[in-house]
Amino acid sequence: MTTDTSTDAFEEHRPVLMGVAYRMLGRVADAEDVVQDAWLRWSAADRAEVREPRAYLVRVTTRLAIDRLRQVKARGEAYVGPWLPEPYVTDFGDTVPDTAERAVLADSVSLAVLVVLESLSPLERAVFVLREAFGYPYADIAAMLDRGEPAVRQLAGRARKHVDERRPRYEVDPAERRDLTERFLAAAAEGDLAGLMKMLAPDVRLIGDSGGKSKAPLRILESADNVGRFLVAVAGKGIPEMSFRFLELNGGPAVLILSGDTPDSVFQVDVSAGRIRSVYIVRNPDKLRSLASA
Repeated sequence: MTTDTSTDAFEEHRPVLMGVAYRMLGRVADAEDVVQDAWLRWSAADRAEVREPRAYLVRVTTRLAIDRLRQVKARGEAYVGPWLPEPYVTDFGDTVPDTAERAVLADSVSLAVLVVLESLSPLERAVFVLREAFGYPYADIAAMLDRGEPAVRQLAGRARKHVDERRPRYEVDPAERRDLTERFLAAAAEGDLAGLMKMLAPDVRLIGDSGGKSKAPLRILESADNVGRFLVAVAGKGIPEMSFRFLELNGGPAVLILSGDTPDSVFQVDVSAGRIRSVYIVRNPDKLRSLASA
């Protein structure tokens, strides 16, 4: 196999590898590092021994991501305030024409689900991602992880039960979610507390992630009154040279707020029964760097 052919084969599967690595790690930079390491393994591999390039690459990427996740958990680093995954641009475009498959992929990369996945063991997380997001058969997952198929089925069942018990159940209607996001942004920017209260569910939660590196609530805010008043107070302070743009992040519409050319924050909401149930705000500058050119 020539070098060009080798590179083309890798690039063909890069989106899948990045999807696996990001869902495993919840961090764009770490996922990119893992995919780069997978490329190094691929470029050094004896291609005569590789019958299925995609299976080989997914196996290598998954194992590298497990190792990276174990290192992170072993360090046990304390995080200041609530933790959210790093926002990830997900423009499926024409690559996923099937509506049902698109919905599964979008849900598996949502902030709500990734927060729950953070509490799984690295092996449980790998099995869940490969099975639920990418539909791999148990036998294939077992081969990738060097585990018996019964053990993989047990891991999958345990992970699915854990996620089902903890994940919030929201409707996924892109048009309604986009509409509420736009109206939410307008009301917040105008300091319209009454308008916000009409959109917020009584038990709405606001989760802000700053990592202690910018201003955001250091605990989860609950109730429409607390969330609405906080958003009005924030809008009143303003952001220098503020502008915003809509992006598809983590499988749904989101708003990127900029201060000049610098990403300041990301807002995203979850919706059910016509009301906003969750508000996510990412302000940790380390998690916004990848969006500078988005």
